[in-house]
Amino acid sequence: METDSAATSGWLEPSNNNNELLERVYVKLESVGFRVGKRLAERFAPMSRRLSDTLDIVKFVCKDLWMLLFNRQIDNLKTNHRGVYVLQDNKFKWFLHMSGNNGGAGAARRAQPYIWFPCGIIRGILDGFGISTVVVAETLGLPQCTFQIRVVSDE
Repeated sequence: METDSAATSGWLEPSNNNNELLERVYVKLESVGFRVGKRLAERFAPMSRRLSDTLDIVKFVCKDLWMLLFNRQIDNLKTNHRGVYVLQDNKFKWFLHMSGNNGGAGAARRAQPYIWFPCGIIRGILDGFGISTVVVAETLGLPQCTFQIRVVSDE
C-alpha cells in the first residue's frame, strides 16, 4: 500500500523533472479559478454597490462567497490595513478527508495543488470588483489552509 500511494503522488514530489509540470498545473488551475471568480463577480455585481471599499469586498469573500463555495465562512481574517489580508480556514473542506499520517510536511506538500484553484477564484472575484491582487496560499497542517491577499497598487 505504501508503494501505491508513493506512485500516485510521485508527480507532486519536488524534482527537476516535475517542477515544470507542477508550474504548468499551477498556472492552469489558477487561471481556471480566476475565470470562475470573474464570472462570480459578474453575478454579484448588483450587490457591489453596498461594498464600499477593499475591506468590505474581502469580508464579502470571507462570508458570502466562502459560504457559497464551501458551506462555511472563513475562520479568521487579519489585515495590516495597507493592502495585505490573511484569510484562515481551519477546516478547509477539500482537506477534511486527506490523511496527514505520513508526515505533516509531505501531506501539506501533496495538498498544495488543491488550493491553487481557490487562489484563482479569490483573485478573479477581486479583479471583477476592480481590485488587482496577488493571492498565495499555504497549508502547514491539514485541514488548515491560509490564503494571503496582497493588493497590487497601480503606481
